[in-house]
Amino acid sequence: MTTSTIYQQLDAWVDAHFDAQVAFLQQLIQVPTDTPPGNNAPHAERTAELLAQMGLHADQYAVPASDVQAQGMQSITNLIVRRVYGTAGADGQAHPVLALNAHGDVVPPGDGWSHEPYGGDVVEGKIYGRASAVSKSDFSTFTFALRALEAVAKPVQGQLELHFTYDEEFGGELGPGWLLAQGLTKPDMMVAAGFSYEVVTAHNGCLQMEVTVHGKMAHAAIPASGVDALQAAVKILNALYAQNDQYQCITSNVPGISHPYLNVGRIEGGTNTNVVPGKVSFKLDRRMIPEEDPQHVEAEIRRVIEQAAISSPGVHVEIKRLLLAKSMQPLAANAPLVTAIQTHGKFIFGQDIPAKGTPLYTDVRLYAQRGIPGVIYGAGPRTVLESNAKRADEHLLLDDLRGATKVMARSLYDWLCQSL
Repeated sequence: MTTSTIYQQLDAWVDAHFDAQVAFLQQLIQVPTDTPPGNNAPHAERTAELLAQMGLHADQYAVPASDVQAQGMQSITNLIVRRVYGTAGADGQAHPVLALNAHGDVVPPGDGWSHEPYGGDVVEGKIYGRASAVSKSDFSTFTFALRALEAVAKPVQGQLELHFTYDEEFGGELGPGWLLAQGLTKPDMMVAAGFSYEVVTAHNGCLQMEVTVHGKMAHAAIPASGVDALQAAVKILNALYAQNDQYQCITSNVPGISHPYLNVGRIEGGTNTNVVPGKVSFKLDRRMIPEEDPQHVEAEIRRVIEQAAISSPGVHVEIKRLLLAKSMQPLAANAPLVTAIQTHGKFIFGQDIPAKGTPLYTDVRLYAQRGIPGVIYGAGPRTVLESNAKRADEHLLLDDLRGATKVMARSLYDWLCQSL
């Protein structure tokens, strides 16, 4: 049987089982995984049940409750599906392992939905729901690509693992980071959930911090008897926003990544309208381009905050790091991954699939930091904005889901049946 015939048969298998794939994704969407609060073990249990119905056993690894609660979540169970094809090589060494990773935790849906956030509604060729695009979609992409490979190509070498994890929104340290640190997996290459029209080889880092400004409460009729924490916080915020303007002068050499930037995403404080606020806190997100040093970035942010606070006598400022996610650097060894995805992506989608960076940060960095080459690819539109990811009415075009599954099935054949 020729290689082109196998590709055609893989495509046909995906088409024949696509209704089942959509139903699988609907059932994944229908189990909420809002993070916070992060009670995600029930979704892992349901996913394992659904995989078992397809003949795929998933090892379940519950992260200790103390570790989970220390990160501000309630429960995490990570899954690994292990498929071993053939026996060890003639030299007695195990065949290389390829891992496919997608995360099931999501930000809460928020307001403004015209479809049930956890309904999995299919309307006019789109499936709606939180995580329909990021990234429960790729639970189904990777699962059905694996099934197509085994049904059609029947690989006899290599190993394939599905990593379904539940800590991406909080940084991934209790998801892939925990699995790797515990020695539960050690892949040689990996692919993480992404979108259909590009293969991502690098991404930004992310520093998140909580800043609490302490003043002294007072009656609004005698404000001089207090210390206004909000006024001090405004000075700090103005200094941070001025710093953000300067970031536009710093450019990355990685295509797809522009410059660093800073966002303040949450502010709270004060007790009542007629009270001088004694405490104000805010949370900031600083995206770091691959060329930046995370330690230097954090030190600079702390310096800007502390210097701005000096002009507010009586104010005390606490700065707490919430997350430090390092950037993903391109690794030359990911070339076989990139080549296969670009080749098959062009055939399936009828357009070039560029290799580029993204301003997002992902779990892939945790693999890359251990020298494991990886890329980001999966089911999704051309941009995050098009999918409404992290916004109301998140959705995924079913054609993109179908196409990405074919690309992954073809690529798995290349990696496991030809190149390894």
